[in-house]
Amino acid sequence: MGKPDLSIIIVSYNTKKITENCIKSVVKSLRNSKLLYEIIVVDNGSTDGTVERFRNLDLGFKNLKFIENKENLGFGKANNQGAKIAKADCILFLNSDTVILDNAIERLFNFFKQNANNIHFTGAKLFNKDMTPQPSCGPFYTLPVVFGALFLRGDYWGLTRYSPRNVKEVDWISGACIMTKKDHFQKVGGFDEGIFMYMEEIDLFHRAKKLGFRVFFYPDSHIIHLGSASSGGKTYPIIQVYRGFLYLYKKNRSKLAVFLLKRMLQLKAIIALAIGKATKNKYLIETYEKAYQLTKMDR
Repeated sequence: MGKPDLSIIIVSYNTKKITENCIKSVVKSLRNSKLLYEIIVVDNGSTDGTVERFRNLDLGFKNLKFIENKENLGFGKANNQGAKIAKADCILFLNSDTVILDNAIERLFNFFKQNANNIHFTGAKLFNKDMTPQPSCGPFYTLPVVFGALFLRGDYWGLTRYSPRNVKEVDWISGACIMTKKDHFQKVGGFDEGIFMYMEEIDLFHRAKKLGFRVFFYPDSHIIHLGSASSGGKTYPIIQVYRGFLYLYKKNRSKLAVFLLKRMLQLKAIIALAIGKATKNKYLIETYEKAYQLTKMDR
């Protein structure tokens, strides 16, 4: 095979079966396509047999590369590893907990290539397992947007995240599916490796915006995103989101904005703790005690 048209990068961490299903759906989606592509799997030190499985995996597809990390380096750093060895000019970052529907990848690729002069990053329309639309793009997390997300069910009302029916320019798209040129990704500086998991894409697109790059949501490419497959429960994602907000604000915003963000995060934790104690909900108590302490320890 000559130089591929597309490099597909998938990070795995203790998601052996889910990752295998993802790759099989990619291969099936592109079976009748003329696209030349490679798949790069970066494993973050899985202990569930992922490495052994992929050493012996026969997909009838030879252009599969497998990077074995000895430890969990985080989502951003692992994706950066994959991007460095990608041979194609165009790359697709794809979560391991996704399932490609029909010819979604080729549709996204064609849309991106046809609009290459005006679009620098694009992402597909994501769906939950039950095929309901999954909010997967939105505005940057300014203080009003964070307030809406924490206290006004902003996702439900489409204030903080949404899933448009039409092609739409947005501030950010979900890290579960990002297509771009390798050159664009390198110019932005790749994913910030200081963010272990969650909010990497928000930071990436914040830097992209500063360079004048444009981000578009493309609704005619459909992908199922199972969500939080390697997070290990509900508490971990919330703690990482808290960490992500704090990191982003300290990096990109004023000291006053950081102060106000912390107060909002603390208020959210206090309210959730009160509800948890009133209803004897161990999950709420444990999660938001950790979240509150995180805001107190953060300097």
